[in-house]
Amino acid sequence: MASPKIAIILYTVREAAKTDLAGALQRVRDIGFEYVQWSGMPSMPAEAIREALDAAGLQAIAAHCPMEPFEQDFEGQVAYWKTAGVLDVAPGVMMQDCRDNLAAWLRGAERLDALGEKLRKTGMRLSYHNHAYEFTKFDGDARYPLDILFDATAPENLYAELDVAWATAGGEDPAAYIRRYAGRCPLVHMKDLADAQTQEGKPVFVPLGAGRVDWDAVFNAVKESGVEWCIYEQDDCQGDVFEAIQTSYDFLRKNL
Repeated sequence: MASPKIAIILYTVREAAKTDLAGALQRVRDIGFEYVQWSGMPSMPAEAIREALDAAGLQAIAAHCPMEPFEQDFEGQVAYWKTAGVLDVAPGVMMQDCRDNLAAWLRGAERLDALGEKLRKTGMRLSYHNHAYEFTKFDGDARYPLDILFDATAPENLYAELDVAWATAGGEDPAAYIRRYAGRCPLVHMKDLADAQTQEGKPVFVPLGAGRVDWDAVFNAVKESGVEWCIYEQDDCQGDVFEAIQTSYDFLRKNL
């Protein structure tokens, strides 16, 4: 089975992009990345996204985007993201009105299943990105919400965009989850987690290979489970973000 390709989610450089989008994109390309997931960037027309990426020699293969706009203007959203070059879309979190309890979560699953079916018919693909929240439990069901979601949706309608660090923060083994959803997990967010946490109990993110994620297990799982894209992400950076990106890019190239 072929090794996954590598990409970076642009949320990692959101602060630099606020003042110099073109410069941030060019630095990402100069480090070595060719592919990106669009997220956390300034709001702009789809044509401008495509032009900015083209100018930097980058290609968008995925995007984080809310699902409500697709429910309100499906054709418009499909046209927007296809113009930007994106065929994989993923909400960064479950819809706001579908998180509070099991019944609400199941309504969210139904909505995502319906959207995924419509997107599939346009040649696009819908995935779901997790945080640690999906590894807590609702009253009335012994399963994790992440598993409830995938049990309640058709595999061809909703895929996984598993976030390695958030699965680890949730107390689970990300490699085991990649294998659990083999063939249904085309995108994986490669993110590392320090042992330490902030005083607020929030995770501390570090460059790939510098934290506590079991990377040998993760790399073996992504290579054996049909993962197409390993997408580097670092939510926050204690030092220079582009130094962290270079370290993480080198780590991915060495291991993939």
